[in-house]
Amino acid sequence: MIDEGEEVTEETLNSDIQKLKEKQDMLDKEISQLIAEGYRVIEFYEYNNIKNTSQMLPGKPTVTRGVTTKESYLDFDLNPND
Repeated sequence: MIDEGEEVTEETLNSDIQKLKEKQDMLDKEISQLIAEGYRVIEFYEYNNIKNTSQMLPGKPTVTRGVTTKESYLDFDLNPND
């Protein structure tokens, strides 16, 4: 994904689109696996919404502290690639 300060080009955008498509495919496979294991789809979406919200929280201080999201993730001992 494009980091703060990185130049946005058609190549980087296409690369990001490809990465997102690959991630979507992976997530679709995970959903299928969870359904096969007996999980209901609504439970997965609730979990996913909670997970997405929790991943956004470390990024919130970036504006007030004037740091990058990557730096903020490192402050919380999180992997910035997650």
